[in-house]
Amino acid sequence: MTVSPTAPSALHEDRLLPSQPQERAIAREIFAATSGLPIVSMHGHVDAGMLASNSPFPNPAELLVIPDHYLVRMLVSQGVPHDSLGVPRKDGGAVETDPREVWRAFASRWKLYRGTPTRIWMEHVLESVLGVTSALSAATSDEIYDAIAERLAQPEFRPLALLDSLDIEILATTDAAGDSLEHHAALASDGYGDRVVPTFRPDAVVNLDRPDWRASVDAMAERSGIDIVDYASYIAAIESRRRAFVAAGTRATDHGHLYADTEPLDPAEAERVFQAALKGEVTGASARKFAGHMLTEMARMSCEDGMVMQLHPGVLRDYDPRVFAERGPDVGYDIPIPIDHARALQPLLTRYGHDPRLTLVLFTVDEDVFGRELAPLAGVFPAVRLGAPWWFLDTPEAMRRFRETVTDTAGFYNTSGFVDDTRAFLSIPARHDISRRVDAGHLAKLVAEHRLSLDEATETAIDLAYEIPRAVYPPLSS
Repeated sequence: MTVSPTAPSALHEDRLLPSQPQERAIAREIFAATSGLPIVSMHGHVDAGMLASNSPFPNPAELLVIPDHYLVRMLVSQGVPHDSLGVPRKDGGAVETDPREVWRAFASRWKLYRGTPTRIWMEHVLESVLGVTSALSAATSDEIYDAIAERLAQPEFRPLALLDSLDIEILATTDAAGDSLEHHAALASDGYGDRVVPTFRPDAVVNLDRPDWRASVDAMAERSGIDIVDYASYIAAIESRRRAFVAAGTRATDHGHLYADTEPLDPAEAERVFQAALKGEVTGASARKFAGHMLTEMARMSCEDGMVMQLHPGVLRDYDPRVFAERGPDVGYDIPIPIDHARALQPLLTRYGHDPRLTLVLFTVDEDVFGRELAPLAGVFPAVRLGAPWWFLDTPEAMRRFRETVTDTAGFYNTSGFVDDTRAFLSIPARHDISRRVDAGHLAKLVAEHRLSLDEATETAIDLAYEIPRAVYPPLSS
C-alpha cells in the first residue's frame, strides 16, 4: 500500500548531483557505477538484539522517531518536550505512549527539516524502503502512519530480511567491553556471523570518572573471569575481552573520548591512578591522563590482535545535566568542542604510526581540523586513515567540503570510505546513497577540469564506496 500513489516523487534522480550541466552528465555516469554496489557498514549503532530476535518492528514512531536523536533534537529545539515525543524517562515516569500521537508531533512539523540531512534520509526511507510518496504533514500523518504500519507487519520487513533487500553486505554494531555477545552468537548460529559483527567499545571502562565506570569494570571482570584488583589484572581483562570479540568476528574498536590525548603513563603512575579509581577517589585530571594513556595502550593491543582502531574525540557528551538525569545519554545533547589533535596524537603516532600492524581511523566533528591537522597526518603516517565526515558533518555540503579540503594532502586512498554511524537501521542506504552522489559530483568536476579521466574517476568512486572500506576493515582470524 502507498499513500497517494500519484503524488510526485520527492526523490529526483539527479538529487545532490552538480547543477552545472556538463558536470551533471559526467556525475550521472560515475554514480551509475556505484549506485548498485552492496553496502559495507562498518561503524554503527544498530541494536544486535533487534537483529537477533528478528521480530517485527513495533510501529512507525518507535522505529523512525523516538530513537533518532537527529530528529528528536530538532523538535526539542522548537519547544516540543521529550515527553510528547515518547522519549523514555530513567525513572519510568509518564511520557506519551500513543505512537500515533508521537508520529503526529513529528509529521505536523515536517517543514522544520527543510535543508537538513534528516529530511533527505527520511524521504529516502519513506519512498525507497516503505513505498510512501506523499509529503509528511498534519493532514497526511495518520494515513502515512497506517501505510507504514501495514508494511512493517509484512515478513519482508523483518530485520534480517531487510539486510538482503537493503543490500547490506556487512553491518558492524557497537558493543561494550562487558557485553555478553549473546546476540552475535545467536546471529552466527543462524548463519549471519560474517554479516553482522560486533565492535569493541571500551569507553565505559577506560574513562575512570564516568558514573558507570565501576559497574562496567565489574561486568568486564565477570565476562573475562578475571578478578580486577589492580592495573595488571585490569589490562589482562581488557585483553581477554578483546580476544572474545575477535573470536566473535569483530574487526574494529571504537573510542569516543572527549580529548585525543595519548601520552602514556609509567606503570607506577597507572597503578596509582587505577587504585584511586577503585576507591572512588580519582580526580578529573587523573582520569583524563589515564584515558589518554589507555588510547596508546589500545593502539598497542591493536598491533597485537589486528583490530582496526577508530577514534572520534571532541564531543562533550550529555551537555545538559538535567536532561541526562531525566533521560540518560543519546537524546541529542552531545555538543562538539575544539581540541588539538596534532599534539595530542603525537605520542601514539611516534610509537605506532609507522607500524604496519596498526590501522587508526580518525574522525572529527570539527571541519577546521580536517585540512589543518588530520589530512596531513593521514598523508604521511601509514597507520592513519581519515574517517568520513561524521555525525554533525554527515551532510552533503560537509561531504563536498571534506573532499575539497583533504584530497590535496591525503588523496582518496588514505581515507576510510564512507562510515554511516547510525542506529536508524532503515536510513543506512540513504546515507550511503548521499555519499556516493556527492563523491560522483566531486569526481565529475575533476573530469570536467581534465584532471582525471572518466575511467579513473569511475574506478575511484567504486573504491570509495566499496573497495576502500572493505580494505580498511578486513576480517580477522580468531
